[in-house]
Amino acid sequence: MTTSRLYPVRPFLAASFAVFRDKRVLLGSRALPPNDLLYSIPGGVVETGETLEEAALRELFEETGVRARSLGFTGWSQFIERDEEDKVRRHFVVASFAGVWISGDGQASDELPSLRWTDLTQARDLKLTQGLLPILHKGLELVETLG
Repeated sequence: MTTSRLYPVRPFLAASFAVFRDKRVLLGSRALPPNDLLYSIPGGVVETGETLEEAALRELFEETGVRARSLGFTGWSQFIERDEEDKVRRHFVVASFAGVWISGDGQASDELPSLRWTDLTQARDLKLTQGLLPILHKGLELVETLG
């Protein structure tokens, strides 16, 4: 049974992954609104039976063809969008993880048609999803200490 992600009866749980390669992170912009003009890290909805970390790594691979080794949790964020009548149109709670690159150069996909490897200084100049920079900084910190 597929549940519509529009006008949900409860929030959707999602996971995302910041993969670092030579201190550069892989960012992509979504194909569909509302985030089609914003850069973020790959991610998506957690499937039944998956851990958050497993979901984040699966989404990374499905959306970009990149494999990574997770170093840990970097934070969470929420996305709540309301319509003109103030009804909740979309609601996601996203758990984010970060780690180091293993393989794959990053291939654009239907979900992420624009990909780029960038350092955090360059990332500041991009239009990013809300709350992403602190998650990226924590990810880079994990990479520098544990990677």
